[in-house]
Amino acid sequence: MRIILYLGKGGVGKTTVAAATALRSAQLGHKTLVASTDIAHSLADSLDAPLGDKPIEVAPNLWAQEISVIADIHNYWDVLQGFVSGMIKGQGINKIVADELSAFPGMDEIVSLLHINRQAKERNFDRVIIDAAPTGETIRLLTMPDTFRWYAGHLSRFEGGMVKVLKPFAGRLLKGPAEIMEAVAKLDAATAELRETLSNPAISSYRVVLQPEKMVVREAERAVSYLGLFNYPVDAVVINRILPDAAAEGPFYEQRREIQAKYLQMIEDNFRPLPLFRAPYYAHEVVGLEALSQLALDCFGEQDPTQVFYQGILQEISEMEDGGFKLRLPLPFVTGGDVRLRKRGDEMFVTVGNFKREMILPTVLARRKAAGGRLVDGVLEITFLPLAGETP
Repeated sequence: MRIILYLGKGGVGKTTVAAATALRSAQLGHKTLVASTDIAHSLADSLDAPLGDKPIEVAPNLWAQEISVIADIHNYWDVLQGFVSGMIKGQGINKIVADELSAFPGMDEIVSLLHINRQAKERNFDRVIIDAAPTGETIRLLTMPDTFRWYAGHLSRFEGGMVKVLKPFAGRLLKGPAEIMEAVAKLDAATAELRETLSNPAISSYRVVLQPEKMVVREAERAVSYLGLFNYPVDAVVINRILPDAAAEGPFYEQRREIQAKYLQMIEDNFRPLPLFRAPYYAHEVVGLEALSQLALDCFGEQDPTQVFYQGILQEISEMEDGGFKLRLPLPFVTGGDVRLRKRGDEMFVTVGNFKREMILPTVLARRKAAGGRLVDGVLEITFLPLAGETP
């Protein structure tokens, strides 16, 4: 199974490229699902076919779906939120704070990701192509497995002891809360499995769609940085809407071609060694199967667009000669001033601009003091000192 997620700034053509990739995949004989996680769905418009919250076959070997989170979670979200709010209020926290804390961060995003994984497994799709929301929302979506597991772990430690002690005496009174906590534990386990799937480069790939414009390129660079921070493997970049040489003449088109040429060179320099695929700016709308098929051919040629185009390092831990350790994380396009580190127990907080990841460190690193980090050729190297009295 392969899962390919397309992301990028709003309006760059993610939906069109995702639909074209899925159509080409189906034409090559792969049973393919293309699904949209964007709240403002436009996949149906791109395919020129009516879609719903369940997969619908729109062409041979091709199913499409516009995921509705509300349809997935309405059956149990209210009871889960209500229970957690009531439990927290019982600990002396005011109602406003309790309601805020009871809303599990990213529950809707987690459900979207689990839905994608479930569809891929239950329906035995060979390829799952995701038309994602704009970059910021998608990064939030992809960070939810880590965030949810952190909250679920703290909640389980807090509530688990209470249920174990009181359940034999309370009997049926605690049956509901105990079952809810068991459901949270199961969701936590499913999220852990999902996290592993999403970061496995043999299964999952992330592709940034952009146009040769300054703000779009910069946002794409940040997206690749954040994906590297969370160990999500990027395997390609798609440059969309490139003006053809045969475009109409005149000052307007000459200036546009000059601007595009400048940013095309910037993309070549900044995204190396990722493979770059180019799609032209068409005079017509890219809507419907025929137009999407032509886009896939122009962009990917005769090759299978669902293959893994690139695999780079994800995360490395190595022992140094003095007995310390070094953790290496790929962070392309990040400068030293953009990175801040803070360690607390077995947690490492890595901040890039306004974005933060809470990493749970393995035991060998959690017991050691972090001596700082530095960027070397787009890779963040964090050094951990030897333990007191430890010899190399």
